[in-house]
Amino acid sequence: MVYKDYHVHTTFSDGKNTMEEVLLAALKSEMTEIGFSDHSYTFFDRSYCVSGEDIPSYFKEAERLKSKYGDKIKILIGVEQDFYSKKSVKNYDYAIGSVHYFKIGGRFYPVDESKDSLIKTVDEVFGGDFYSACERYFGTVRQFAKRKGIGIIGHFDLIAKFNGDGSLFDEKNERYVAAYKAAAKDLVAANKVFEINTGAYRKNLRADAYPEKEIREFIKSIGGKFILSSDSHKKEDLMFGFERFESEI
Repeated sequence: MVYKDYHVHTTFSDGKNTMEEVLLAALKSEMTEIGFSDHSYTFFDRSYCVSGEDIPSYFKEAERLKSKYGDKIKILIGVEQDFYSKKSVKNYDYAIGSVHYFKIGGRFYPVDESKDSLIKTVDEVFGGDFYSACERYFGTVRQFAKRKGIGIIGHFDLIAKFNGDGSLFDEKNERYVAAYKAAAKDLVAANKVFEINTGAYRKNLRADAYPEKEIREFIKSIGGKFILSSDSHKKEDLMFGFERFESEI
């Protein structure tokens, strides 16, 4: 069993537990390493992220916990860096690069807010063409290949979050496959590591982790590497589902 989790949210962003509450749960679960990775500040949507004013407190609390519990568990200070966040990642131990929005004509449209919201965006912005939306999404993720400081790619196929039943689009469609393969090739060439992210699997939105198995197999075939991530937003979700996927890393 892998006892490490690097995609962990707390009350500094949209998590339900404080950093110390999460850490105590990690110790109880005999974890050997934990990485806090609250959402980076996004100026256009402050509803879910670490506020600009709270960033120093985020580091201060993590350092306090290192001093208090560092002899029992390795603690890393990370960030889930949205593609459109303008904050620097240089002071973090690591950064997870994620795309949560489409940026169209200066406006930001959420990718993963809800199924209805995504359908509305695709209808209004992409003329109802889900494959065009997927091409835009993976084209944006692909750009992390050139981003220094981003070592991990978060939930690579987040665009398929609400497509667990295949009702939105066909994930075997040649346009969809071409889009994710192009992104994966550039990211692997740039030595980015991919998450096997169990977030949507935990929520019963998908029967598999991000990215789904066929994409994982393609990434492995071109030399890509994976880590396990729970994308936990409460302490009970640490390392969720890792036993199912640990053989793949």
